[in-house]
Amino acid sequence: MNELETQASRPRHLLTVLVEDYFHVGAFETLIQQRNWEHFEPRYEQNTLKALDLLDEFDAKATFFVLGWIAEQNPDLVREIATRGHEVASRGYYHRSVRQLSPEEFRIDLDRAASVLSEASGQRIVGHRSAEKLHYGRDNWILDALAEAGYEYDASFMPTRGVEAKERVAHTVESKNGRIWEFPYSTRNVGVGLLPISGGNYFRQIPYTLMRHAVRAWSETTAEPFVSYFHVWELDPEQPRISAASKYNRIRHYRKLDKMEWILRENLAAYDCVSIADHLGLSEKHLRADETELEPVTTANASEAKDRKLTPITIGIPCYNEAETLPYLANTLRSVDRTLVEAGYAANFIFVNDCSKDGTLDLLHELFDEFPNTEIISHEQNQGVAAAIMTAIRAAGTEIVASMDCDCTYDPHELPRMLPLLDKDTAMVTASPYHRNGGVRNVPGWRLFLSKGASALYRTVLNQKLSTYTSCFRVYRRSAVANLNLDESGFLGVAEMLGRIDIEGGKVVEFPAVLEVRLFGFSKMKTAATIVGHLKLLSRLAKMRFFRKSSAIRPSIALEEEIR
Repeated sequence: MNELETQASRPRHLLTVLVEDYFHVGAFETLIQQRNWEHFEPRYEQNTLKALDLLDEFDAKATFFVLGWIAEQNPDLVREIATRGHEVASRGYYHRSVRQLSPEEFRIDLDRAASVLSEASGQRIVGHRSAEKLHYGRDNWILDALAEAGYEYDASFMPTRGVEAKERVAHTVESKNGRIWEFPYSTRNVGVGLLPISGGNYFRQIPYTLMRHAVRAWSETTAEPFVSYFHVWELDPEQPRISAASKYNRIRHYRKLDKMEWILRENLAAYDCVSIADHLGLSEKHLRADETELEPVTTANASEAKDRKLTPITIGIPCYNEAETLPYLANTLRSVDRTLVEAGYAANFIFVNDCSKDGTLDLLHELFDEFPNTEIISHEQNQGVAAAIMTAIRAAGTEIVASMDCDCTYDPHELPRMLPLLDKDTAMVTASPYHRNGGVRNVPGWRLFLSKGASALYRTVLNQKLSTYTSCFRVYRRSAVANLNLDESGFLGVAEMLGRIDIEGGKVVEFPAVLEVRLFGFSKMKTAATIVGHLKLLSRLAKMRFFRKSSAIRPSIALEEEIR
């Protein structure tokens, strides 16, 4: 049998590829807000190109379901998918559940995604797959919206026990707006229910000997083509780890990533893989990809701010073993810098490497050496977060200095709102998640209990009755804090700094902010030692307040500033 006869005799699979990044996925949707996507290290381009090269190697074609957000960020990548002969279809604009959208919002999302995908690819967008697996009955309404919007097919539904046999394979649906094809995820009846066998996580988590047999059995017993899929991030075992995710979601997302490529190679060699549009004979309905070069995406012209008088500030960022966090930080600070310029501030950045052991210093230089107005300072010995903040404050050449966490657990885009609160009479503005207008997101309950308990104790000792005393996200008047001599250099020193300002009569203003869980790496705080340390610090601060000679202490007025 020659090569053409062998290829013609192979069972046909409809191969679908989901173009999204590791920070888009549903496993992390409660941890990662869409507004923060641009701050993550993007890896979708390299992973998509890897997938394209793999398909070229086996002369396979596929349907690429692409997020509209990615098409807008990187139209050249979408054009590359189309140029290599693959179908471009819609994954929606954002990776959002249809259950989070009203029918009208869903239609708007469909139109927005189709518009940007069509412009980037030169194809008419006729296929759709939802951000999550849908269920017959409950979610059938989307088929009406898809048919009304001109889509030819959908591939979003996961058959479950009890559905009719015809709904487990490719079939047409008569919606009120016309006929539309549905290509459900492929499943196998195992007696007690339907086992998903279509790819992705099922291929990685379930022993592949079982999956191989199930896929082969489908091809031998079912006339309709097998529908398989994988995410481009599944070809990326080296992707960053979201340490804040639950153990279940870490297993769900990261386990056996190194398994996917060899599974794909085996399937590409064994089956004739085509796109859904090719299977339906829709290729002629696509617009031919023209040769017109897309206009490059441009950013705002920074020169617009040259003639404006900007207020100089310094942002100090302590870093200790933060190599996992720094790429996210770099992307965030680029956005923060633009936001500050728009608000009338010129930012200088001081990174204090607190004797890291994980390559933080090298990565700081790699990421920030070309960053404007940036200085990197290294401690010869590990001194702690408060000492690193004090180093940045003393090294600053501006009167206004901010400090922020390297892990961005407080959103530094709030700085333009915090900075105006630092008037001439204020020594410090501190972020406060426990302020009645603040909030917390995904932070463990035990940590909140301990932190709120510590704040209650500090309120009994200090003059100013604040909601939070331990936040590292602050704005300082340098002349009011640079000469502080702290006894504590670690986490406790952050509270001591505020305590000493309070006792010496300095004014502290609270800014309500949202505290989020750390996404990358792990906290360096030792809980038991910190609890004991806070109790000792409270005792010292109480003595300073009540037993220092009155001549050494100026009267102070408690103040809580409410932001409206």
